[in-house]
Amino acid sequence: MAISTTRFAAGASAPAGKGPWRLELAETVKLALPIALTQLGQIAMMTTDLMLVGRLGDKAVAASALAQTVLFAAFVLGMGIVSAVAPLAAQGFGARQPRLVRRALRVGLWASLLLGIPLTLLQLQGEALLLLTGQEPEAAALAHRYLTGLAWSLIPGWWFIALRNFMGAVNRPEPALWIMLAAIPVNFALAYALIFGEFGLPALDLLGAGVATTIVNLGMCAATVWVCYARRPFKKYRVLGHFWRSDWPLFWKLIVIGAPISGMFLLEYGVFAAAALLMGWLGTAALAAHQIALQTAAIMFMVPFGISMAATVRVGQAVGRGDAPGTRRAGFTALALGAAFMASMTLLVALTRHWIPALYLGGEADAAAETVALAAKLLLLGASFFIFDGIQTVGSGALRGLHDTRVPLVFAAIGFWVVGFTAAYGLGFPLGYGAEGIWVGLTLGLFVYASLLVWRFHRLTARGYLPALAGSYEGEIDDNSREPSAARPLRSAAG
Repeated sequence: MAISTTRFAAGASAPAGKGPWRLELAETVKLALPIALTQLGQIAMMTTDLMLVGRLGDKAVAASALAQTVLFAAFVLGMGIVSAVAPLAAQGFGARQPRLVRRALRVGLWASLLLGIPLTLLQLQGEALLLLTGQEPEAAALAHRYLTGLAWSLIPGWWFIALRNFMGAVNRPEPALWIMLAAIPVNFALAYALIFGEFGLPALDLLGAGVATTIVNLGMCAATVWVCYARRPFKKYRVLGHFWRSDWPLFWKLIVIGAPISGMFLLEYGVFAAAALLMGWLGTAALAAHQIALQTAAIMFMVPFGISMAATVRVGQAVGRGDAPGTRRAGFTALALGAAFMASMTLLVALTRHWIPALYLGGEADAAAETVALAAKLLLLGASFFIFDGIQTVGSGALRGLHDTRVPLVFAAIGFWVVGFTAAYGLGFPLGYGAEGIWVGLTLGLFVYASLLVWRFHRLTARGYLPALAGSYEGEIDDNSREPSAARPLRSAAG
């Protein structure tokens, strides 16, 4: 009788006729594809919001950008924390410990609540925060109106991510994709109605855009909770079981893994925000070309980001079943897949680099010949940028599966800021290469960061490093027992 791939993922041997690398590739693609499509769905929702807000005028667009900046800084803090649900739950799945899977999700949901309440209240002070940074009062007031509706989306947004990570950890990420696909047209219709006062609803302009986003996030969260609670195979994990029970050891484990992930996200976001400021010094054409090239990179990035999340799960499952060769195989399969995808997309972008700017500029493309030419040049320079960007996100995801996040945080500081920003500024201004120099500097930073992550994963897995089973530390109590569960010895990641 043939052995199913599900059993293989949980610890059985590979089916006859299928080598372990080939099967690992198939499992990674199967897991990564719906996750990547879900991420692209998120981009589609953001794009439709921007299109609708754009009809309110350039002041509204500028205010929405300010509001999104304030929200994103807070959102990234929680996103890193709930990202830790994936390796913890995957480890429990690989070890065939369903209680650990449930507990990992439970502490992720609680962390979202505890962090989300103060950060939501802080969002409501957005106008004061923006005024402190020197923004114009009118722009700050408009951004505050948007944030008043948008701020409440933090917690449901994080819950959706935590629940989606749980689904991925048990090899069933598809329902999150269906929910996201259903949300895209709902978001468009609701935002249109609340912004412009259609279908009998009040016209709330920017406030309506924020309220629509919050309502859609609440709906996505509620739908995902229902699927996880009531539908197979998720309901056997009883995700809401013992929800009020404290689980401080695992909670702190989540924070230890997740806080550095938040730090890495912030360092990456910060260096690209700083690069935009540098481009602004060069003029409007340089800034616009940079945004076009960077938005193209962001769309492409969603696929390796999905592969990165799949790598976290596959490596975590191998850790849970005590399969040291499997952890190495899972990580390097994902790295090869991410690099191959970005290489093929880079070739496509290089061939269409003169047409892509026109997609963003529309009828204004002819009048913005300088921007189009510079954007095309940056897209060509981005050949290495795109590939290293894909490798770094997959490498980071593979290391998360090993619970290794603190050393990669140091690597992020070195790659993005010590090398990347320094080189971008130096090449762009003292050496006089302008926008092209800034992109070359960013590429150097990504190259260093990606190389360090791949080296780190190789070094750990070559020695057969496996972290201790999460939730098995001394004094941690199982859900249905008063006895501490057994733990494997923890070997230091440093050696």
